[in-house]
Amino acid sequence: MHLLKPVLMLPQSFCSSPLRGFLRAFAAPSALLLSLLIASRARATPIPTFAPADNQEQSRLTTEDAGVRLYLNAAADFDSTRPTLLLFFATPNGNTLEQTLGAKPVAGQTLDWHFDIQHVAAQTRKFRTVDPSRNIVLAVVQTKELSWPTFRSAHADNPRRIISIVQTARDALPKDNRVSFALSAHSGGGAFLFGYINAADAIPASVERIAFLDANHSYNDDPDHHGGKLFAWLNADAARHLVVIAYDDREIVLNGKKVVSATGGSFRASHRMIDFFQKQSAFTADKRGPFDHQSALGGKIQLFIHPNPDNKILHTALVGEMNGLLQAMTIGTSAESKWGIFGGPRAYTDFIPTAPPGPATAPATSAAASFPPRPSDALSGSAFAATIAGLPPPEREQPIFDALSRGNLPDFLRHFKSIHLESNGHTAELQVSPDYFSIGSDTDFFRVPMTPRTARRLAALFNCSLPTRKIVDAIYQQADLKLEPHPLTQNRESVESFLQHHQFIESQRASHPLGLVVAGIKKDIVLTPRLLEKPGHVAIYGWHKLDATPIQPLTTVHIERYVDYSHGVRLVSRNLLVDGRPAILETVLSDPTLCTLLSDEGPFNTTQMYPDP
Repeated sequence: MHLLKPVLMLPQSFCSSPLRGFLRAFAAPSALLLSLLIASRARATPIPTFAPADNQEQSRLTTEDAGVRLYLNAAADFDSTRPTLLLFFATPNGNTLEQTLGAKPVAGQTLDWHFDIQHVAAQTRKFRTVDPSRNIVLAVVQTKELSWPTFRSAHADNPRRIISIVQTARDALPKDNRVSFALSAHSGGGAFLFGYINAADAIPASVERIAFLDANHSYNDDPDHHGGKLFAWLNADAARHLVVIAYDDREIVLNGKKVVSATGGSFRASHRMIDFFQKQSAFTADKRGPFDHQSALGGKIQLFIHPNPDNKILHTALVGEMNGLLQAMTIGTSAESKWGIFGGPRAYTDFIPTAPPGPATAPATSAAASFPPRPSDALSGSAFAATIAGLPPPEREQPIFDALSRGNLPDFLRHFKSIHLESNGHTAELQVSPDYFSIGSDTDFFRVPMTPRTARRLAALFNCSLPTRKIVDAIYQQADLKLEPHPLTQNRESVESFLQHHQFIESQRASHPLGLVVAGIKKDIVLTPRLLEKPGHVAIYGWHKLDATPIQPLTTVHIERYVDYSHGVRLVSRNLLVDGRPAILETVLSDPTLCTLLSDEGPFNTTQMYPDP
């Protein structure tokens, strides 16, 4: 713009007529391009429930049904007037979504090797540069078991659950946006793709591309009819593509044993696919770099199989080192030859971050959790208490979940506060709710006890977690207002006692403003590895006296259905800062070194706490 303006303002007498014509011819398209760029920026859309992230992006991280983690990442200049490709990537066995997204190891930094093998975030960023005509939104899905085959075995209704996850991702984007889907996976993540294919008699028309990156091991024509469904889907639209990247894994040996069985592996699965599709369409074969390449159905079917003459383990190299995701997403499009070379070297190096990724830097207040606005017809706290007073304890949980999930909570609880922790030379900054889960408004609310499963479901819905014992202690130590505990002795499990205890707390707090971090008023439902020894129980801890001694030592004695007036649920944002860098609470708790920031019980896997039945 600054270069163009002086040219356009030259006096007419300065130029000959031909020169003026040339300048006008140059200026007109340049001004048009400039106006288009400005208009595009003006249409940039911050997506509701997404938070600003590094790399000029916006992202969202939630825990869905059965502990599935769903990470969404869009460019900061997402334009809802442009079409969107929602690119799903299902994590491989044993990998977290953070490891799947990827990070670059740097000198002096200890980084697990899993972070440097797939780099789906960096590859997606590169993909955006060669396909600017639409929004590219990345969706990475991870099971709590770190295995999609295990997830499918554990849930007989897995196709329904997988469809629901895909729909949740779509629902997070603007409703009027035109969205198509690309489904991809690596390794055991292929089970996610096949679960999706198994969900209906036909693959939805909204799916434009399916890519198996050494992930088609479970391909099955009898009884799942995978080939027939894929062929019908491909044949219905010229823009659809099926891409398979695999290698000859039949003779690979690890620790003296073959890696795949006599019938398993992606090489054999790929040839089962070829055997089926060649009955429908003739294949052409050629060589693409180191790969044996076969295509059919006018190029809509593309298989790349590395012959692997040296019998190396190329499993992860196909995805990261060889640019497998970029190849799978662009082949058959105008962007295919614009990003680099399939087979390597890495074409996305400039887009790899130097720290494990997080969805956003946690802010000091607000936005640490994602709450819907309070409905205009929402009940007050006292009115809600009256509606559940006559219900048996198990029947209270659903109304509590429904009220809070719709956003019926007071405004002061929406503004989280910072808590700082230190350990072994590391620091953490957590965002926590100032008080315990309550239903109602600022002028009439009700601190409501609930079971740990209800608490976990709500925490996951709002991108939060329950605290650990160490976090509870830190909250008490740094609380703005410490009140003296007031135990009750009768009808401990009744709503009448819930309300009586709430009213007593309010009588203590009345002279202080809402929004302060309040402590000493409830026992916390917490996360602890002790729950792995006593599944089906609830862990409670805290209710500190004014001398900082907890009334309730950490215990798992009660079954998880037990709820009394003293139980409280305080939310902790899953987004935190560790040594000033974004991190995820579950990842920190599972890290042998960093876990001491948040746990005094060693590392543990929080996804196994209070699971769905």
